[in-house]
Amino acid sequence: MKKELTAYIKQAEELIKESERLDGKQLESMKTNIEFFQHERLVHLIVTMTFALLTVISLGLAVSEICLLPLFILFLVLEVPYVFHYYTLENGVQKLQRLYREAEEKVKGDQSNDRH
Repeated sequence: MKKELTAYIKQAEELIKESERLDGKQLESMKTNIEFFQHERLVHLIVTMTFALLTVISLGLAVSEICLLPLFILFLVLEVPYVFHYYTLENGVQKLQRLYREAEEKVKGDQSNDRH
C-alpha cells in the first residue's frame, strides 16, 4: 500500500504541475482515489488501535502473571509496524488532500478564465 500511495502522490503532483488545464474527470478520478486511500487509512486506524488496546491489556496481565509476558511482547512487536504504516497512510492522505485542493483551484481558475 505504501508503494501505491507514494506512486499515486507522485502521479498527482506531476499531473497538477504539468497540466495547463485540468478537467472535471481528472478531478473526480483524483477524489475517488483519495476516498480509497482514506478507507484504507480508516481500516488501519481500527487495526492499530485494536492492537494498542490488546498490548496494554496484555501488559496489565503480564504484570500479574509473568507467563503472559510473551503475549505482551508479541502484541508489542506487531504494534510497532502498524503504527509506522498508519503514520505513512495518514501523511500520504493529507498530502493528497492538499494536492486535490490545489487541483480544484486550478480547475476553478481555468473555468473563470474561460468566462472572460
